[in-house]
Amino acid sequence: MKLLIIEDESELRQLMTETLREAGYVVETAMTYAEAEEKLALYEYDCILLDIMLPDGDGRQLLEQLSQKGSASRVIITSAKNSVEDKVLGLDLGADDYLPKPFHLAELLARVKSLIRRSGVGTHWIQNGNVRLNPDDRSVYVNGKPLNLLHKEYHILYYFLTRPGRVVDKQTLAEAVWGDHADQSDNYSYLYQQVANLKRKLKESHASLSIQAIYGFGYKLTEGEEA
Repeated sequence: MKLLIIEDESELRQLMTETLREAGYVVETAMTYAEAEEKLALYEYDCILLDIMLPDGDGRQLLEQLSQKGSASRVIITSAKNSVEDKVLGLDLGADDYLPKPFHLAELLARVKSLIRRSGVGTHWIQNGNVRLNPDDRSVYVNGKPLNLLHKEYHILYYFLTRPGRVVDKQTLAEAVWGDHADQSDNYSYLYQQVANLKRKLKESHASLSIQAIYGFGYKLTEGEEA
């Protein structure tokens, strides 16, 4: 699951990022309104943590933009403004929760988990063929037997299982799994290796699913063993 933190206070942003990454989330950050607007135009996040008091704009306008384009992203406002009027306005504009500053990082994590559960992610097993994945504890089973995956392998499988039948280009997959770090390499060798490892583990466990390479584009999750 991929999160975006929009926060201009560097120390708080870093603490939030470390807390959420330690909990297993893929996290990207934005320090300004302009940077946040650019990222939101490029990607759909599972959850957005939004500080509405940004140095170059009002975060509530970002909420309006998300609402207008029908975004499925869940939004938690994190703001030093704690008046009833601000809370009501934020919720009316499309926010799902409001967490006033200062807050404990444990509460932040609990709010994120709760919001994702309420949105329908993590409350049920995700199953395709004989492969089952539980987002709550990040466990994977094939024919009822546990499949041990590394952190990135799990996120790649989760991404495909939540988008069955879709062809995913390699850049989109890299950004979904590695976040801000996806552009630190001029090739996709790190992605190819992780996908190859996942494909091997699925085959060895006799999974009814396989990851098919689409030449020159990316990958697609298919039923049946790879030809």
